[in-house]
Amino acid sequence: MKGSFYICCDLKSFYASVECVERGLDPMTARLVVADPERTEKTICLAVTPAMKALGVKNRCRIFEIPPGIEYITAPPRMKKYIDYAAVIYGVYLSFISKDDIHVYSIDEAFIDVTHYLELYRMNARQLAETIMREIYEKTGIRAACGIGTNLYLAKIALDITAKHSDDFIGFLDEESYRKTLWEHRPLTDFWRIGRGISERLERCGIFTMGDIARSDEETLYRRFGIDAELLIDHAWGRESATIADIKAYVPKENCLTGGQVLMRDYNFEEGELIVKEMTDALCLEMAAKGLAAESVTLNIGYSRKCGAGYSHATARLDAKSNAGNILIPLTARLYERTADRRLAIKRINITFNRVAPEAAVQCSIFDGAASSDRERSLQKAVVDIKRKYGKNSVLRAISLEKAATARERNLQIGGHKSGE
Repeated sequence: MKGSFYICCDLKSFYASVECVERGLDPMTARLVVADPERTEKTICLAVTPAMKALGVKNRCRIFEIPPGIEYITAPPRMKKYIDYAAVIYGVYLSFISKDDIHVYSIDEAFIDVTHYLELYRMNARQLAETIMREIYEKTGIRAACGIGTNLYLAKIALDITAKHSDDFIGFLDEESYRKTLWEHRPLTDFWRIGRGISERLERCGIFTMGDIARSDEETLYRRFGIDAELLIDHAWGRESATIADIKAYVPKENCLTGGQVLMRDYNFEEGELIVKEMTDALCLEMAAKGLAAESVTLNIGYSRKCGAGYSHATARLDAKSNAGNILIPLTARLYERTADRRLAIKRINITFNRVAPEAAVQCSIFDGAASSDRERSLQKAVVDIKRKYGKNSVLRAISLEKAATARERNLQIGGHKSGE
């Protein structure tokens, strides 16, 4: 069979489907939302079942946005449970396809290059997709949807736009059918990598569809969008040159380590500093566990909407790359004190350690004694080992016992949500 074929496989309403299966309910007909009932009615639903969507409830809505009169089950998030299910489903992929031809895009979505497997299994791409979907359902009770395309982009669009309107949850696109069926599709935000901002900029140019992009003057697009115009033009024509092999071979020029959280209430200046210290400590231990060290630290502070929102941003460099808490925690605290607006309530904090590199390649600063560095390294290694064996809350800094601290609670979460353990 000539040409390439890719499958983009998505697990329908994954978190909600897992909760339904665990309760012996049909994920396609049960009315269930995944949300933390201990939070306020403004909390976001992580997932809603297809039956809820059919009643007009949008995915990722807030609890208070669910229309009154709809009876439904609220399931608290159990991130560890979802990871366990995802691991079983990845095992299904591996039973058919080599890991070298699978790219896990998210916990509930994966790209698969099936080009060289069709002859092996004596199937076409649709038959192989059906086989994989059936195996997932038999092993987990979770229903999947699949987009099939002649490149990665078309497989993703076939999933996002075409498969949802198909009775068997499978969609197929090649370049010809893409131009024929989707060139006039609206809105543009339905297409992968076109967000509201890009869509609005295109609309100001009189561009409302992929066909409009394809017919537009390329020089004008490059002037307005820079190098991003190349991606817009290629995708308008249904072209994509990247392969899974390219994704696997990609090595970023620089690496960073980032931590962030949205606070459950507005924090004052002193409380915000406590959170910054906790987050810096956690990132230092993560770097130590991975054998990495950072060159600089960037701090972003987002303010409450009650204060008109807005944010502050600053970066500080180290004399030498480090992962030592006794160096980075005071540095980040000083950065916070210089950057944060004491008059405003704080709602979001993000910390990034920039240009992280293997610790073995780090040269010690002449201002830091070798003995002190060795002591800190040994201490961090001991703390990492204890946390691995006895749990993240087995060793804590005293500041994490403060009322405003969040580390203990966050240590029981995965991705900012309850692990369910």
